[in-house]
Amino acid sequence: MPQARYIMIGGFLGAGKTTAVAKLAERLHSQGRRVGLITNDQGSELVDTAMLRSRGFATEEIPGGCFCCRFNSLVDAANKLTENTRPDVFIAEPVGSCTDLVATVTYPLRRMYGASFSIAPLSVLVDPVRARRVFGLAEGGNFSEKVTYIYRKQLEEADLIVINKRELLDTAQLAELTAKLAAEFPKAGVLAVSARTGAGLDEWFARIAIAEQPPGDAMAVDYAVYAEGEALLGWLNCTVALTAPAPFEGNAVLRALARRTQELLNADGAEIAHLKMTLSPNEGLGDIAVINLVRNDFVPELSQELPEEITSGQVIINCRAEAAPETLRAAVERALVEVGGEFPGLSLQLEHSEHFRPGKPQPTHRDLKRG
Repeated sequence: MPQARYIMIGGFLGAGKTTAVAKLAERLHSQGRRVGLITNDQGSELVDTAMLRSRGFATEEIPGGCFCCRFNSLVDAANKLTENTRPDVFIAEPVGSCTDLVATVTYPLRRMYGASFSIAPLSVLVDPVRARRVFGLAEGGNFSEKVTYIYRKQLEEADLIVINKRELLDTAQLAELTAKLAAEFPKAGVLAVSARTGAGLDEWFARIAIAEQPPGDAMAVDYAVYAEGEALLGWLNCTVALTAPAPFEGNAVLRALARRTQELLNADGAEIAHLKMTLSPNEGLGDIAVINLVRNDFVPELSQELPEEITSGQVIINCRAEAAPETLRAAVERALVEVGGEFPGLSLQLEHSEHFRPGKPQPTHRDLKRG
């Protein structure tokens, strides 16, 4: 059997990885390639999985830890997709708070399964507004030092740093950020794209479609600081059942729920990394609504909308922020009550909820050199 292509697209929470993964999958599918997607999270009930499956992609989910700590599950997911759909390209999206992916994922994958996979250069996406704040080029809300350590380590190991959402910056701001990233991380190529509009995607996709990940030594990582940084992040995943006696505007409910959750988290001093939600109707042909919020001062945006009113459905909520997990749960629960009051007759019933801080990363393998 010919080698399958393995492409990993990393980046911090809110960088736009899932949108980019979907665009790459669509591009490869249009070229006649068979594509399998692998999503990953510290918890279960992922917005990303729901969104990608709604677009018709074969998608396997690895919950309960990052790829590095669930390496065998990563291989099992790839094998499951291979059995079911025989993809010739796998696209993997790791947890947004995970780093050291070269040493713990791609090098071991090459060493143990090199006959089965060719490994693309590691792409790491950045949100340009967040990146300008992290590197002191702009004012605004930011993460603490140990969370920023993870952010910078992700970029240090990148083969390609991809500035996503480039339309958010003017020409001078984009040039300044590009120069800063090139100076800070000289081994990486720096590209600017917009996964939303398609600008710059041709160059990026061409580079990761063919090129092999270059050899080299794995970067040094202080796993104590890494663990402390992850432990500062609160994680919440939950599902909510929506029912009403008469049809209602699902897109409006999702907007209201995101806005109210944002207001409550801001009031509690949480630094939002990513708040994302999907609304899947219980009836219809598989359409879903998707909304994202990637900073405290960001306006929640619907990237997919429902075409008509609905009478029932399920909302999946994923929230990641530098805050206590209990703060996230309290904000979401209060938002559900208050939004329910805005829409007469609408019931929002919390069905499943988990809130926690990520555990200490303990990689299954860690190769210091390319095998």
